[in-house]
Amino acid sequence: MTMDTAVQVTVYLNESDKWKQILHMLRQENVAGASAFHAVGGFNGRNRVHTSGLIEAGGNLPVVLVFVDREEHVSRVLPKLRELAPGRLIVRENVVIEQDTL
Repeated sequence: MTMDTAVQVTVYLNESDKWKQILHMLRQENVAGASAFHAVGGFNGRNRVHTSGLIEAGGNLPVVLVFVDREEHVSRVLPKLRELAPGRLIVRENVVIEQDTL
């Protein structure tokens, strides 16, 4: 069995950010796969903690967007991602592909 490497990118957003637009951009750029996860609570930077209580409406709940692809694809889409998510934490890490669908 040959193991291959790829890059996983995690973007920490909130509901009011353009996470749907980011997903569509990644699809248009033929990124291998991406998912957005809606959190029940969290915070960005030094802001206060937001939770999913009914009184917390207003677009501040966390959304975590994760995508994985080869180095070439990630390097190509990162400038567009930075434009769509200015000031947001973007984490990039090398990962090992256990089962290749890329």
